[in-house]
This record gives sequence, C-alpha cells and structure tokens, in this order.
Amino acid sequence: MERRRFIQSAAIGAVAAPAIVAAQTATKWKMQSMWSSAELTYKAFEDLCAHINKLCAGKLEITPFAAGAVTGPFETLDAVTAGVLQGHSSWPGYFSGKDPGLAVISDFVFGYQHPWQAEAWYYQKGGLDMLREAYAKYNAYPVGVSWWGVESIVAKKPIKSMADFKGVKFRSPQGMTAEILTKLGASIVVLPGGEVYSALDKGVVDAADWATISMNQRMGFHEVAKNPVIIDHSMPVQEFTVNLATWKALPDDVKMLVSSAVREWTWDQVQRVAVDDVRVLKELKAKGIERIRWDESEMRKVRELAHKTWEDWSKKGPLAKRAYDSQVAWLRDLGLIA
Repeated sequence: MERRRFIQSAAIGAVAAPAIVAAQTATKWKMQSMWSSAELTYKAFEDLCAHINKLCAGKLEITPFAAGAVTGPFETLDAVTAGVLQGHSSWPGYFSGKDPGLAVISDFVFGYQHPWQAEAWYYQKGGLDMLREAYAKYNAYPVGVSWWGVESIVAKKPIKSMADFKGVKFRSPQGMTAEILTKLGASIVVLPGGEVYSALDKGVVDAADWATISMNQRMGFHEVAKNPVIIDHSMPVQEFTVNLATWKALPDDVKMLVSSAVREWTWDQVQRVAVDDVRVLKELKAKGIERIRWDESEMRKVRELAHKTWEDWSKKGPLAKRAYDSQVAWLRDLGLIA
C-alpha cells in the first residue's frame, strides 16, 4: 500500500513539474528608448529596466535598446502595436500625425515652469488617462511618464525679451513651438539634431531648440552659441509604454511592481538631469558664459501670446480640445495665466 502511494505521488509530481517550470519562465520584453546610448537619460532608462528585472525576480526580463537599434525613433509606436517591440520610452509628440491631440498632451509649450506642475496634471488632473485612451487605439498602454527638465535655448546673441527673437534664424521642430516663435518674428529652420552644431557654426541658424543645458553641452553647442536662454519654452514628457495585450497578460503582482518602478523613474530622471545641469552651469560660468533667464513679467507676456496657439491646436480634434481645456484650467489654478 505504501509503495503504491509513493508511485502515485511521484507520478502526480512528474505531471505537475512542467507546469511549475513554465510558471517560472520569465516573460521577456524588448524596449527601445528615444535616446542615444551616450545620453544620461538613456542610462536612466537602462537602470529602470534593470530595477524592474530585479524586482520581478525572474517573472519579467526587459532588454533595453538605444534609439534606432531596432526601428527608427518615429516608428516605435507602430512597432509596439505590432509586437515587434513589447514597449518603448518615447515622446508622444512624435506620433501627432496619428492624432494632433498628442502634441497638446506631450508639451504645452511656454506653459509650465517646472516638471512637478506637468507631473501633477498627468497624475492628478487626468492627463495620463487621456494618453492611455489615445494609445488604446494602437494596442499600447502608457504605464507612466517622466521628464528631463525645462529645455534651454542656445543662441549666438543674447535673447532677453520677446523683441529679441525678431529676425533670428531659429532651428526648431515643427509644431506649436515653431508657430509661437514665428509669431515672435523668428525665421524657423527645420534640421535634424546631428546638423545643429554645424548650422550654428556656419551661421545657417542663429539659435536652436534642443534639450536642457547639460544635454546641449554634450552636443557641443555652447562652443559656438555662448548665450544659453532658459524661458520655460519647452518641457516635453517621456512615456514608458508597453503593448496593451502584453500588459494585460502580466500577473497583477508584476503589474504593480512595474508601475511602482516607473513611478520612481519619474523623478529619478528629472533629478539626474537637474544635477547634471547644475554641474554644467558651474563649468560655463567659469568660462564666462552666463545663462539668461527672463523675469516673470516677460514670461507672462509670452504665455499670453502662446495661449492663442494653444487655442488654435485645440480645434484640431477632440483629444486636443480636452487636453487644452484641462491644462488651461490647471495653469489658471497655478496662477501662471489669467
């Protein structure tokens, strides 16, 4: 009798063993960043993926890739939709051709002064829900968002007021920023980032919009454009988005771990870049290069000018209108606009 029971137990164990092994097999994701491997923001993304892998203890493994490693930076959302990538970390504005509302959601230009204000709109005022609704059409789920900080303009001459933009040949991406700068009298030149240094050096452009002061420094821009200008003009959001079906297939405990890790990344990335910005500001000051920062009265004037462009974009679709109405209400609560 004992021998029979032992054989039965062994048989049951043998049948169950493959199921146990299968349950312990990690889900594997490939995720591509919008950043090159040289950027601090890519290092923050790599560390996030490693942190998630450690937290999930064999249940989920994410392999990070730098921009362009799997697909072009403007094609990552389509790759996530199709399952070529299981996720990406990108800027929703790249995909505003699918819905212009993504431009309004991704960078409310000349609006916010600090990442916490934009973060509060996303997490407390419904912004993240709007992005999730928009991406659901593309089988994609934004888990969370982060920023790299308020971007800095590089200029070959001082830009201390709205009037100083008149006649400036300005490198800027197309969209709201370009439209507002055009109203200020600038002449917009659209160039890829890799051509900006040469364009500044040769006088093709007089100023450029790229990233924060430390990120501009890594591109070498301050060697040829010695007037960094911080005017709260641009503070793009960065998303951590995964294939929706893939997300739904995760166990609830893994979803919670990933969500918590991404929420930590929100401020980890902001702080890393901010610390690097402080370092670069100190180095530039030692070389006699001082940043230019507009006073609040001049910023209020440019926000009022920007408001008309925000309103124009709000007419481009239902998502754009919702994002515009919500953010304008929040900016009024903050006292940044009348």
